[in-house]
Amino acid sequence: MTMQTAWLLLLGGLLAGYFVLGGYDYGAQALRPLLARGGGRQTTMTALGPFFFGNEVWLVAFAGVLFGAFPFLEGPLLAGLYPVLVPLLLALVAGKAAVQLRGRARTRSAERVWDALITAGGLVPALLWGTVTGVLLNGVAFTGGHSIAVGAALASPTVLLCTAAAGLLFTAHGAAYLALRTRGTTAGRAAVLLGRLAPAAAGASVLAVAAALATGGAPANPAVAAVLGAVLAAALLGAQIASRQGRSGAAFACTCAAAAVFAALPWAAHYPYVLADAGGGGMEIGAAAADGATLAVLSAFGVAVVPLMLAYQAAGWWAFRGRVDDRTPSYL
Repeated sequence: MTMQTAWLLLLGGLLAGYFVLGGYDYGAQALRPLLARGGGRQTTMTALGPFFFGNEVWLVAFAGVLFGAFPFLEGPLLAGLYPVLVPLLLALVAGKAAVQLRGRARTRSAERVWDALITAGGLVPALLWGTVTGVLLNGVAFTGGHSIAVGAALASPTVLLCTAAAGLLFTAHGAAYLALRTRGTTAGRAAVLLGRLAPAAAGASVLAVAAALATGGAPANPAVAAVLGAVLAAALLGAQIASRQGRSGAAFACTCAAAAVFAALPWAAHYPYVLADAGGGGMEIGAAAADGATLAVLSAFGVAVVPLMLAYQAAGWWAFRGRVDDRTPSYL
């Protein structure tokens, strides 16, 4: 394995970690209005409280690796996806701020505004991360040099189906998390929602992969794309089955696997291209990565920082492993 491929695996692993950990945040936020009865709104935030801001470290680490290890990918990728990334980041900021400010609201109308922003701060990123994934899976149009245009791709079947699939996937993931972390009415309602969302997410994911194979830029590895699409659907259906059997831990493990596979899908489908052209070809890993000397210096990140991130996450989950309800003190 070359150092460039190792760094691409690390980049994909960090994105997968973010989709797994940040994904249930967004899904749970988006489901809050459907869990309002019986103190479900507060129970949802109590369940998210210990991890709500810490999960974003995976996105920061992903951005750091992208800037440092793949400087020739970062420019065209971020510039081309500007119309998607700006509203995504605005929704993230608005959602995080609303969580902090909701408790200070003095009137019922102010509470409703913050509640709406909390919900939008989960649902909008969930959908738009699907849009980003769909663009990468569909392929972009290179407009000269390393510049790309994604405008036409945003209306492609692959991108639209990936957007829908991500919204369903992350909300199913959030429901699985709440069924695992809460008790009482909230846990029961979350399990019911998971049973409805998971098969819908599985169907949308299969359709998205099928659209990519049929209408998007032909993946360099179509068999890999098809297999990952099948694994993604199987994991989501496994979550539905486990939830029906009352195995909330197994259901959450299945949605975690589905979120990780969804993150890896476009990269694995197009390897060795890290940015595929919808007309075929694209930017290969060698053209996107920094030189070997730079990657060697940056290797200290992977050796030292990633294990610390994993240890921190594991310690947090162990410390706050108990279930919560509307009587549990909240950290938000």
